[in-house]
Amino acid sequence: MLSVNAFSLSLDGKTFIKDLSFEIANGQVLSIMGPSGIGKSSLLHFLSGSMSPNLTITGEAFLNDHALHTKATQDRKVGLLQQMPLLFPHMSIMENLLFAIPADIKKSARIDMAQHALEKLGIPDKANALPKTLSGGQQARVALLRTLLSKPDYLLLDEPFSKLDPALRRDVRAFVLSEIQKANIPALLVTHDPEDAKAMEGDCLELKKEAI
Repeated sequence: MLSVNAFSLSLDGKTFIKDLSFEIANGQVLSIMGPSGIGKSSLLHFLSGSMSPNLTITGEAFLNDHALHTKATQDRKVGLLQQMPLLFPHMSIMENLLFAIPADIKKSARIDMAQHALEKLGIPDKANALPKTLSGGQQARVALLRTLLSKPDYLLLDEPFSKLDPALRRDVRAFVLSEIQKANIPALLVTHDPEDAKAMEGDCLELKKEAI
């Protein structure tokens, strides 16, 4: 369970978000919608521990009743999926996947995990290919599985479908939801598209501009 209590965000005395609270159960996706510039991405930064020092942020975040907001970024075990897949362009698909798997796992097991991921993606023959040779949908799926291979405790999705064409969006959204459910971790999605939120089959919060 990921929970946020009384999250507020302001800049130069102007409040963008005030007293936002929510809970996300394991295997569920909560979608956050709202106009550009309202602070949706800043909420993700708060949860990942990468807030801008220029912002005034208050509130608390907990994962399974353990405080997150007091932890350094590297101690939060958070997975992040963004608009661009951000695969390492100079590394093969297999190398990209292996990079994410915790180093304390035996090398043979790490290779098996990466190979299983390739098979799940339907591209076992692309192990030695570079990311640029894959389609946009394939890159998005690889990016998700690379993130999940790092064994995150919770997942943050920052408009990960916005660069895909409509047909790909439908397929990738279904794949993302399925993998989150299998991993049984809470996930928070930020999006402008109501169809993204609908596809995640969870609750949706729409942020309104504060009149402050």
